[in-house]
Amino acid sequence: MLIIGIAGGTGSGKTTVVNQILNELPSEEVTVISQDSYYSKNDNLSYKERCGINFDHPRAIDFDLLIDHLKELKKGNVIEQPIYSFVTHNRSTDTLITHPRKVILVEGILIFTNKKLRDLMDIKVYVHADSDERLIRRLRRDIKERGRSIEEVLQRYQDTLKPMHQQFIEPTKNFADIIIPNDKYNTVAIDIVRTVINERLKDDI
Repeated sequence: MLIIGIAGGTGSGKTTVVNQILNELPSEEVTVISQDSYYSKNDNLSYKERCGINFDHPRAIDFDLLIDHLKELKKGNVIEQPIYSFVTHNRSTDTLITHPRKVILVEGILIFTNKKLRDLMDIKVYVHADSDERLIRRLRRDIKERGRSIEEVLQRYQDTLKPMHQQFIEPTKNFADIIIPNDKYNTVAIDIVRTVINERLKDDI
């Protein structure tokens, strides 16, 4: 099994890179694990309190469960991946049955902040984009997909997203094996990742 971590700031284009890799692989050989699914349960908090959570701080992530699930997948076991609702700011009661595959893509802004998680990864990819571009993408996504207002998104960006990116996310670029600049379509970096994956899959045959 090949575990690939794909990190980068919010709105950097991680999903685009994941999809580019997925498009090159048979669906039965790859699965995606999203950090966003592993935000901690907040059943003990009111909705108002949950709205105040700093979701861009590493402590918001249930890394222990994420690490345990990756280890179970490596053993060949099926896991129940959590489903998180950004509307209610809480984990859903539903889960996603996830089967082990030859390639596991782990994506999220904070996945390189945890050493135990990093050590499980065979390849670490960091997707870089300018802060202005990331803010624009975050605005579009949160308004369209998560029902946020422009004021709410901008306030959160100023209060938490920007300082958390500078403190926790940007420094993890140093852990990356490959850095993909996402201001342009970077075919070279994607080709390198794809080549490594294909070579590993050949070795497993």
